[in-house]
Amino acid sequence: MIQTDILIIGAGPTGLFTVFEAGLLKLKCHILDALPQPGGQLAELYPKKPIFDIPGFPEVLAGDLVDNLMEQIKQFQPGFTLGERAETIDKQEDGTFIVTSDKGTEIHANSVAIAGGLGSFEPRKPLIENLNFYEDKGIEYFIRDPEKFRDKKVVIAGGGDSALDWSIFLSNIASEVTLVHRRNEFRGALDSVEKVQELKNLGKIRLVTPAEVVGLQGDEHLSGIVLDQNGAQRTIETDYLIPLFGLTPKLGPIANWGLEIEKNAIKVDNSLDYQTNIPGIYAIGDVNIYPGKLKLILCGFHEATLMCQSVYQRMNPGKKYVLKYTTVSGIDGFDGTRKEAEKAVVQSIV
Repeated sequence: MIQTDILIIGAGPTGLFTVFEAGLLKLKCHILDALPQPGGQLAELYPKKPIFDIPGFPEVLAGDLVDNLMEQIKQFQPGFTLGERAETIDKQEDGTFIVTSDKGTEIHANSVAIAGGLGSFEPRKPLIENLNFYEDKGIEYFIRDPEKFRDKKVVIAGGGDSALDWSIFLSNIASEVTLVHRRNEFRGALDSVEKVQELKNLGKIRLVTPAEVVGLQGDEHLSGIVLDQNGAQRTIETDYLIPLFGLTPKLGPIANWGLEIEKNAIKVDNSLDYQTNIPGIYAIGDVNIYPGKLKLILCGFHEATLMCQSVYQRMNPGKKYVLKYTTVSGIDGFDGTRKEAEKAVVQSIV
């Protein structure tokens, strides 16, 4: 049986950063994730997508952010159980927990941090005849490697941030990008909408609204789509159709753990430590919900920091600590490969 101070369920950015904050408090972490590699959605869905709202990084690719987080936590030597899903949880008489995976791995932890992002998820698929036949034959629901679309004709369907962002990004890679949306108005960020309009005026994006993809063409591979625009149908040649209508999140077995659930998310107390209705079980990142919740990576980092403070107090009741900074105190166990001035915040326990 694996023994640890904190079991982190979810190896996305919030879960990974939890290891760092816990390590500063001398707390050992083990990470459990159903995906075969760390990084969560950033690694699985869009590793090459640029992210613009991480402090200190004007722009960073999702995959690079994961690599940086892994490098940051390496000094604290977390354990990993990957490719396994958290299945059951049993609270012990002393208030600790044993979590068992779907493959029978048992992990005994003082506290459990659920950082599972959206949980398990699947793409929302459009209702188009023969859609399943063209999956992996021209239909792509995720963009893992943009180079796949270099010099190809691409149609993106959707009206949210992902559809806008990928249309902008692929306009410099694909030979032709067509963005189709069933409304004239978009749900994404205003600056992204303005950028798409600018690229349309430059002839780098073909914008078709209001319209819907209603048919698919091609023998062994997608070769064209049928558009319905105001009742009139026409065909557009394409190599790929990328429907970006969002994801359907599911909590999976965690939903049966007795936690308070609201809108498919876990309710937490955000006034202090993001603890659930079960003492010792926390939920941080996109998986939780509370008044004013924002589903941003940087918010998950903040939640992880406060959660680790709570776990420390739970394990060391009454023990005081003084907030210090690594520019002064450094990080115990640090391997010395970076300069002191580059180190982040640390809480020195006294």
